[in-house]
Amino acid sequence: MAERATARAVQRRPRSAAPTLRRERELLRSGHALVAGVDEVGRGALAGPVTVGVVVVELSTRSAPVGLRDSKLLSPAAREALVPALRRWAPSCAVGHASAAEVDALGILRALRLAGTRALHQLPGLPAAALLDGDYDWLNRPHPPPQASCAPLAAPVDVVTQVKGDLRCAAVAAASVLAKVERDALMTALDAEHPGYGWAGNKGYSAPDHLTALRELGPCDQHRRSWRLPGVTTAGRAALAEQLDLLGALEPPTEAPARDQLRGSDEALSARGA
Repeated sequence: MAERATARAVQRRPRSAAPTLRRERELLRSGHALVAGVDEVGRGALAGPVTVGVVVVELSTRSAPVGLRDSKLLSPAAREALVPALRRWAPSCAVGHASAAEVDALGILRALRLAGTRALHQLPGLPAAALLDGDYDWLNRPHPPPQASCAPLAAPVDVVTQVKGDLRCAAVAAASVLAKVERDALMTALDAEHPGYGWAGNKGYSAPDHLTALRELGPCDQHRRSWRLPGVTTAGRAALAEQLDLLGALEPPTEAPARDQLRGSDEALSARGA
């Protein structure tokens, strides 16, 4: 009996603490009327858009719906079940995307900013401050090149970065869930249009079935061709840069994409329902 009890204890996954609004309320009490939690998904994918979720809270916003966690800690079913409750809970929220072609044309950081700006444009009111997951403010920099197809924001947003914000901050966790669910749905739809890559399951990340398909089928128009993909040569990436006439806007396919692909490994696991 003791051995079975020990085995059950080992098999149980530790419960993570629920994210709270403590950090958001600190910013609200400092004078910001509206604070947005911001998170991205798809940064490390080989195909499909990069997606940014934005969830706005105010001082009167109550505690987050039960069950909210960072999207990577939730099953696909749990994420989808949370979406209606999150949309009722938040005063406003939005999701923005930047396509694979825009990632190629602008580089991943400018594409993130473009997706985030598109999400912010959808809100009925612009938040004064944004709580951004991570340690780098990609929402305000680098500055987008003139050809970026999105108008600048009407007013600057004060960005506060928060390491592990998706674990600690309820608005950021909510943004991660909304972004993940919407991007997953897009990748499932794209899987029907581009069969063979397994996007309904791997969501465009570097899963073995996706890498094998790239080697056998080559990339399609939803792949980030400026990255080091199986089936895309250095000459092919150079031809893409020349074709786009980027004038330096294209990030060189050195180690940055590789790091981003590694960074996306947790998302790849969650995409498969881990």
